[in-house]
Amino acid sequence: MKKLFVTLLSLGLVLGFSFGSTAEAKVKTYPNCKALNKDYKGGIARTSKVKNKGGKTKYKPYVSKALYDANKSRDRDHDFIACER
Repeated sequence: MKKLFVTLLSLGLVLGFSFGSTAEAKVKTYPNCKALNKDYKGGIARTSKVKNKGGKTKYKPYVSKALYDANKSRDRDHDFIACER
Protein backbone atom coordinates (compact mmCIF):
# COMPACT_ATOMS: atom_id res chain seq x y z
CA MET A 1 0.00 0.00 0.00
CA LYS A 2 2.80 2.40 0.90
CA LYS A 3 4.62 1.64 -2.35
CA LEU A 4 1.47 2.38 -4.38
CA PHE A 5 0.96 5.69 -2.55
CA VAL A 6 4.56 6.79 -3.19
CA THR A 7 4.30 5.83 -6.87
CA LEU A 8 1.05 7.77 -7.38
CA LEU A 9 2.40 10.78 -5.52
CA SER A 10 5.57 10.80 -7.64
CA LEU A 11 3.57 10.48 -10.84
CA GLY A 12 1.30 13.36 -9.80
CA LEU A 13 4.25 15.61 -9.03
CA VAL A 14 5.98 14.84 -12.33
CA LEU A 15 2.84 15.49 -14.36
CA GLY A 16 2.00 18.64 -12.39
CA PHE A 17 5.41 20.20 -12.96
CA SER A 18 5.57 19.27 -16.63
CA PHE A 19 2.16 20.76 -17.48
CA GLY A 20 2.64 23.86 -15.30
CA SER A 21 5.94 24.90 -16.89
CA THR A 22 4.82 24.54 -20.52
CA ALA A 23 1.75 26.75 -20.05
CA GLU A 24 3.82 29.64 -18.70
CA ALA A 25 6.55 29.32 -21.33
CA LYS A 26 4.24 30.12 -24.27
CA VAL A 27 3.96 33.87 -24.80
CA LYS A 28 2.75 35.17 -28.15
CA THR A 29 4.96 37.48 -30.17
CA TYR A 30 3.39 39.72 -32.80
CA PRO A 31 4.88 40.69 -36.18
CA ASN A 32 3.67 44.32 -35.94
CA CYS A 33 1.52 46.71 -33.92
CA LYS A 34 -1.54 46.23 -36.11
CA ALA A 35 -1.64 42.52 -35.24
CA LEU A 36 -0.97 43.24 -31.55
CA ASN A 37 -3.73 45.87 -31.38
CA LYS A 38 -6.29 43.36 -32.69
CA ASP A 39 -5.89 41.44 -29.41
CA TYR A 40 -4.92 44.34 -27.11
CA LYS A 41 -6.44 47.68 -28.21
CA GLY A 42 -4.44 49.78 -25.77
CA GLY A 43 -1.16 47.96 -26.32
CA ILE A 44 0.87 46.12 -23.68
CA ALA A 45 2.42 47.76 -20.63
CA ARG A 46 5.28 46.18 -18.65
CA THR A 47 3.86 47.31 -15.27
CA SER A 48 0.81 49.21 -14.10
CA LYS A 49 3.02 52.10 -12.90
CA VAL A 50 4.38 53.19 -16.31
CA LYS A 51 3.35 56.49 -17.91
CA ASN A 52 2.81 57.08 -21.62
CA LYS A 53 5.34 59.48 -23.19
CA GLY A 54 3.59 59.61 -26.55
CA GLY A 55 0.65 61.82 -25.58
CA LYS A 56 -3.04 61.12 -25.06
CA THR A 57 -4.32 57.62 -25.83
CA LYS A 58 -7.82 56.23 -26.34
CA TYR A 59 -7.42 52.86 -24.60
CA LYS A 60 -5.85 51.60 -21.40
CA PRO A 61 -2.97 49.15 -22.02
CA TYR A 62 -3.01 45.53 -20.92
CA VAL A 63 -0.38 44.89 -18.22
CA SER A 64 1.89 41.85 -18.60
CA LYS A 65 5.63 41.71 -18.03
CA ALA A 66 6.11 38.46 -19.98
CA LEU A 67 4.02 39.64 -22.95
CA TYR A 68 5.77 43.03 -23.02
CA ASP A 69 9.22 41.40 -22.89
CA ALA A 70 8.31 39.15 -25.82
CA ASN A 71 7.20 42.19 -27.87
CA LYS A 72 9.70 44.78 -26.59
CA SER A 73 10.78 45.69 -30.13
CA ARG A 74 7.30 47.19 -30.73
CA ASP A 75 7.94 49.93 -28.12
CA ARG A 76 9.27 52.74 -30.33
CA ASP A 77 9.43 55.49 -27.69
CA HIS A 78 10.87 53.23 -24.94
CA ASP A 79 8.24 54.16 -22.34
CA PHE A 80 7.56 50.49 -21.42
CA ILE A 81 4.24 50.44 -23.33
CA ALA A 82 4.30 48.62 -26.66
CA CYS A 83 1.89 49.70 -29.41
CA GLU A 84 -0.14 52.14 -27.32
CA ARG A 85 -3.21 53.70 -28.97
